[in-house]
Amino acid sequence: MNQSAGSWAEGEAGAVLNALPHPVIAVGMDGRIERANQAAESFFRHSRAVLARFSLNHFVPFGSPLFNLIDQVRQSGAPVTEYRVDLSSPRLGVERIVDIYASPVAERSGDVAVMLLPRSVTEKIDRQLTHRGAARTVTGLASMLAHEIKNPLSGIRGAAQLLEADANEDERALTRLICDEADRIVGLVERMEIFADERPTEREAINIHSVIERVKVISRNGFARNIRMVEEYDPSLPPVHGNRDQLIQVFLNLVKNAAEALANSGDPEIVFRTAYRPGIRLSIRGSQSRVSLPLEFTVIDNGPGVAEDLLPYIFDPFVTAKTNGTGLGLALVAKIIGDHGGVIECESQPRRTAFRILLPAHTGRIPDEESEAVP
Repeated sequence: MNQSAGSWAEGEAGAVLNALPHPVIAVGMDGRIERANQAAESFFRHSRAVLARFSLNHFVPFGSPLFNLIDQVRQSGAPVTEYRVDLSSPRLGVERIVDIYASPVAERSGDVAVMLLPRSVTEKIDRQLTHRGAARTVTGLASMLAHEIKNPLSGIRGAAQLLEADANEDERALTRLICDEADRIVGLVERMEIFADERPTEREAINIHSVIERVKVISRNGFARNIRMVEEYDPSLPPVHGNRDQLIQVFLNLVKNAAEALANSGDPEIVFRTAYRPGIRLSIRGSQSRVSLPLEFTVIDNGPGVAEDLLPYIFDPFVTAKTNGTGLGLALVAKIIGDHGGVIECESQPRRTAFRILLPAHTGRIPDEESEAVP
C-alpha cells in the first residue's frame, strides 16, 4: 500500500501538485503521510522522504480537529471542509491557522487527501488595513495639533525665555523646565506630522542587504554595541522596489526596539533573515489585481517577547509597553511598509520575537550602480 515518498513527484500529476502554492498531503489508513507536495515540505519543515517515515500525529498536536476530519471523510466517503483550524505545535511553529479541505482518494481505499490553506497571509492584510486606518486617524490629529499646539507652545517658550533673563537660580530651573517640556511636546507633534505626509513615495531598485548592513553599522556604534548580530541572507535575492532612506528607518526602528528588549538579556542576539517566497500573492480589498509580495525580511531577537494582550495592537499609534515610549515608532514602521505596498507582522513568544516584512520586488531595469558596495 505504501509507496516511496518520491513517487508523488513523478509524472504530470506530481508536477501539477508541486506547482500548487498550498500544502497537499495524502494520509494512509495507518496515519502515515504517504505523499506530500513541495508546499507541504515547506509547511511541515521536512522533506518528503522524512515525512514518509512518520505518522501525521508526529507533527500535529494530539486531539487536533484534523484527525477528526480525516476520520469523518473515511466514514462518509465525502469531502469535508473546516475553517480556522489551529495546527500550532513546537514542530510546526506558532500561529499555524489553516483552512482544511479533506477528500477521499478514490483509487486508494482509506487514503485521504488533505489540502491546507494557511490563513496567516489573509489576516496579515486585515491587520495591515487596520493599521493604515489608525495611521489616518493620527494624520488628522497631527494636522490639528500642528496648528492648535505648536504655535501656542512657541509663545509659551518665548515667554519663559524672557522671564529667565530676570530670574534667580531657582526660578531659572523652572523656566528651563518650561522650555524643555515645550520642546518635548513640539518634538512629539513633529513626529506625528510624518503621518500626514501623503506625497507618493519615490522608489527604485534597492539592495536590501546594503540597507541592513548600514543599519548594523549605525546600531553597533550606538544602542546595540553589545549585541551579537547574525545574518541569514538569501544571496540570490532580487532588489526590492523601495525607498532606501525609509527602509533604513524601518530597520533602525526594529533593531532599536529589539535592543531595548534585550537590555537585561545574558546572551542578546538579533538575527537578520532574508528570503524569496515566490508563492505569496495576495488579493487586497479595493484592488482588482493580485499583489505579489515575494520578498521576506525578518528581524528576530531572543528577548522576553511581547505581551500577548498587546500583540494584536502593536502597530497601532500610541500603543507601547515602554515606560517613556510614545507608541509612534512601530506605527510609523507600519505606515512606511504600507506606503511601499507591503505587509508587516509580528510573532512573539519568550526568547523569540520576529518582525516579518513582505515587500514587492523591483520589476523594471536595474541600474548599474545597484551593484554598489555595502556602505
